[in-house]
This record gives sequence, C-alpha cells and structure tokens, in this order.
Amino acid sequence: MVHNLLAIGVIPTILQSGIKINSNLIFKHKNSNTMISRLPRLFVTVLLCGLLIVTGCKSKKKALEAQAAEKARMEQEAAAKKQKEEEEARRKREEDEKARAAAEEEARLKAASATPTAKLDNYFNAIASSGNPSSANSSINEALTMFASGQTPVLIVIAEENGQKDYDKPTTIQDYLNYLKDQKKNLNTITDVKFDGSGKITELELTRKK
Repeated sequence: MVHNLLAIGVIPTILQSGIKINSNLIFKHKNSNTMISRLPRLFVTVLLCGLLIVTGCKSKKKALEAQAAEKARMEQEAAAKKQKEEEEARRKREEDEKARAAAEEEARLKAASATPTAKLDNYFNAIASSGNPSSANSSINEALTMFASGQTPVLIVIAEENGQKDYDKPTTIQDYLNYLKDQKKNLNTITDVKFDGSGKITELELTRKK
C-alpha cells in the first residue's frame, strides 16, 4: 500500500506539503523571535520619547513660570518706582508750597514794616525800651525826620462813644518822644496819620492800648 502511495505520489505530496508547512512555521517562528527581540528596543524608544515629552513639558512649564515670575518682579519694581516718584513729586510740591508761603509772609512783613505807621511804631518801641539815653536820643532824632516839624500835633484818644472821641491834652511829637524816653513804656497805638505833599507827617492820632 505504501508502495502504491509512493507510486501515485501521495506521500511525496504530503511530504512536500509538510515541508512547506514546517517552513512556514519556522519562518513564522523566526519572525516572532525577531519581533520579541525588538520589543525591548521599542519599549526603550517609547520610554525615552515619553521621558523627553514629559521633560519637555516640565521644561516648558518651568520656563513659563520663570517668565511669569520675571514679569511679576518687573511689574512690582515698576509700581514701586512709580510710587517713589509720586511721593518725591508730592514732597517737592509741599516743599515748594511751604517755601512760597514763607516768601509771601516775609514779603508781607517786610512791606508792613516799610509803611510809615510800622516804622514809626518801631521808633516808639525802641525809644521806650532803650536803657541808654544816647541811644534813645538817636532814635528820637531819626523819628523826627518823618514829621513836618518837631511841633507836629499828637492827639491821644482816651475815650470814644458813638463815633465821638475824647482826647487827652494835646502835645507835640517832640514832647511825646521825650515822654516815651522818660516813662520807658509805649502805652498807645497809632490809629491815624496825616501827611503833607512831601510825605511828611502833619498830624498823628494815638489810642490807649487795651
């Protein structure tokens, strides 16, 4: 029977088929081994790619955070600089305002002291407070230059009611200045001054200080 099978070529055919089958199995086996041998490399490659992606994301995140921190620092510095400049400008305005007010006050006092009334009142105080007769006489002579003459009348108001004034005994500027030197007190305030065309005092009105 075997002989018959050999004769008709069945066994060779089967053997040939078997060889083909075995060859296919061997080929598939080799391919499987190759794929299996490649798996670690593939895994490493995927892992490295994953690590690179994660590292890249972390690096990008850190870069963004660093940029945000730098931006916040710059904004904070700019705000602090602006605040400092505003404070300096405000302080300068305040200093300028104080200086202007002081200059105006000084000018006002200077102008007030330059008026004949203020100047004459200064002479009165200097004569009354002088402890040296020579100094008092010097102030008297200077004060007299403001008057038309040493006989210029001085009226001293001792009372006033409903616009009506009561005067003390009339005196002259010469006598009044000597009175201040002797009494060493300036008890009156200047309330009215009259001048002539040349700016000299022709009449002086005083009122008792309250």
